[in-house]
Amino acid sequence: MVSLVTPKPAKRSLSLPNILTYSRIVAIPVVIGCLYAQSILGAPLWLRWVALFIFIAAGITDFLDGYYARMWDQQSALGRMLDPIADKLLVASCLLMLAADETIKGWALWAAIVILCREILVSGLREYLAAIRVSVPVSRLAKWKTTIQLVAVGFLIAGEAGEVILPPTTLIGIGLLWVAAILTIYTGWDYLRAGIHHLTEEE
Repeated sequence: MVSLVTPKPAKRSLSLPNILTYSRIVAIPVVIGCLYAQSILGAPLWLRWVALFIFIAAGITDFLDGYYARMWDQQSALGRMLDPIADKLLVASCLLMLAADETIKGWALWAAIVILCREILVSGLREYLAAIRVSVPVSRLAKWKTTIQLVAVGFLIAGEAGEVILPPTTLIGIGLLWVAAILTIYTGWDYLRAGIHHLTEEE
């Protein structure tokens, strides 16, 4: 009699959730390469669609790696470490490239700067809080911030290519980027408040 067997719990570095996380990191130079070739080297606009497709696929792996890790009990220390790092690398590298090709320019640069500074601040605070064994759970608002941020970057990656089909593509992306920046400040305050609270308690 043949039975369907659920994958055994795995703590190995080659579990499916970790492989999905690795793929998100590998996608970064491909997305950036497509954007660089199109905007800096003058390659055809369809490369932006390729970049967008890979970016969306990478965003989907962000959901799937956590889903499979929980479903198959394959959560690991490596996965917990790499998952947020992969997200930050993907978003930060795209924002920098989009600023370089002037898709993000003028006042919109401040929204990108706020997002990047918040990620550095939160990473530092998480490291400090982890050292004193304090956990700050990710709020629902923070998850919304991440979703809006990814959608904004997606619109901006489409950029000129998207404007052929939907003229305000870049404008929508910039608007969503500002919304993400505002939520970034609000959610970043939660981490800062927790860090200050435990720092003053220690002193």
